[in-house]
Amino acid sequence: MPVTLDALSTHLAQAWRETGRVEIVAAALAVAYLLLAIRQSILCWVAAFVSSCLYVYVMFHARLYMESALNAFYAAMAIYGFRQWQPTGEHAALAVHRWPASRHFAALAAIVVLAALSAVFLRRYTGSPSPFLDSLVTWSSVFATYLVARKVYENWHWWFVIDAVCLGLYVWRHLYLTVLLFAIYLTLICVGVREWRRSLVGAANAT
Repeated sequence: MPVTLDALSTHLAQAWRETGRVEIVAAALAVAYLLLAIRQSILCWVAAFVSSCLYVYVMFHARLYMESALNAFYAAMAIYGFRQWQPTGEHAALAVHRWPASRHFAALAAIVVLAALSAVFLRRYTGSPSPFLDSLVTWSSVFATYLVARKVYENWHWWFVIDAVCLGLYVWRHLYLTVLLFAIYLTLICVGVREWRRSLVGAANAT
C-alpha cells in the first residue's frame, strides 16, 4: 500500500515527538559533515567523529547491528580522514582525483562477498531482520568512506546508491527522522558531485 503525503507527514510528526536528543544531535552533525565535505573543509571530520559516536548508540537501539558497527568505523575513519586532509611540511593537501572503473568493479565484487559472509554471521548470532542488506550497506559504506578520506571523486556516486538503499531501510525500521536526513543527503550529494567536479576541471586546466 503506497504511503500518502498525509500519512508520511503524520509519521514524521510522530517520529519527531519520539526521537531522542541523541539522534537529533547526530543527524544535525551528519548534515554539517556533508556540507563541510562538499567545501573540502577539514572540519568535516570533526563533525563526522562526534556524529558517528552518537549514531553507534542510535543504530544499536534500532537493532541495526552492522550499522552500529559501521558508525564505530566512521569514527575511526574521521581520525584517519583528518590526518589525510591535513597538509604537512612535507606533503601538500590532497587533491580531488579519479579512480579507474576497474578498481570500483573489483571493490564491488569484494563487497558482495563480504556482505554474504557477514549475513551468515548475523543470521546465526543476532536478531537482525535484514542481514544481507544491512551487511551490503555496511561494507559499501566502509569503501565509500575510504574514498572520501582519499578525495576520490567517485565517492559521491557510491554514496548516492548507498543512501538511496539506506533511505528505504530506515523507512522499514521506522527511523523517520533519519529518513529525512538521508533525503537531504541525496540532495547534497548531487551538490557534492558538481563541486568536486569543478576541482577536477580546475586541476586539469592547471596542468
